[in-house]
Amino acid sequence: MHWIDPAYLPETKGNLDRFLINPHGAADGLLLRDGKEVHFPPHMSKAIVAAASVGDMISVRGVRPRGVNMIAAVSIQVGTETPIVDHGPPNAEHDELKRDHEKAEKMATPESGRSADTEGLIMHVLHGPRGEKRGALLDNGIMVRMPPHVAAAMREKLSPEHRLAARGRSLTNALGTVIDAREIGVSLSALHALEPDKGWERDGRKSPGRDDKARKAATAI
Repeated sequence: MHWIDPAYLPETKGNLDRFLINPHGAADGLLLRDGKEVHFPPHMSKAIVAAASVGDMISVRGVRPRGVNMIAAVSIQVGTETPIVDHGPPNAEHDELKRDHEKAEKMATPESGRSADTEGLIMHVLHGPRGEKRGALLDNGIMVRMPPHVAAAMREKLSPEHRLAARGRSLTNALGTVIDAREIGVSLSALHALEPDKGWERDGRKSPGRDDKARKAATAI
């Protein structure tokens, strides 16, 4: 949304509680201490992480998807510093993001990249830029990420105070621990395997030829 002038958007302020990371370990959002989620595009990640620390006052200008306690940020200001504005992805976005992901993974702990599991109560549901569900933050501090069509199929089961268990590739760095779920359930003894996200676009829309095995796994929990 780099074509939007942030000065004309409403401003939300709050103290930074924690960063949210994607399966590569790169930040793609943050939580404020009042529970509000802020999502930002990956090309803003490096600047925001370098500028902000837990507890800092954050001012966000962006748009809010309907029915979701989340802001898709167009600009983020840390304290009284110059706002970090979404000017759109760089021309070589793919190569730059690939380098950033590789750097984030290199900064991960030696245990990262291995299969791991976790279970706990959902504290926050995590979203994509349009407000679509994409995972959860558990009460043990671990973030679980999953394809948006799987998250959508879980419906109310992917909500705060519900139990969630997951197994998949784990990554830990200075920003936290994330599991890219390959199996999900309500407990580790009742996990259901997910199919790879073949046949789905990045925004979660179904493309021709997609089977429903992953959806069945989601609705089975």
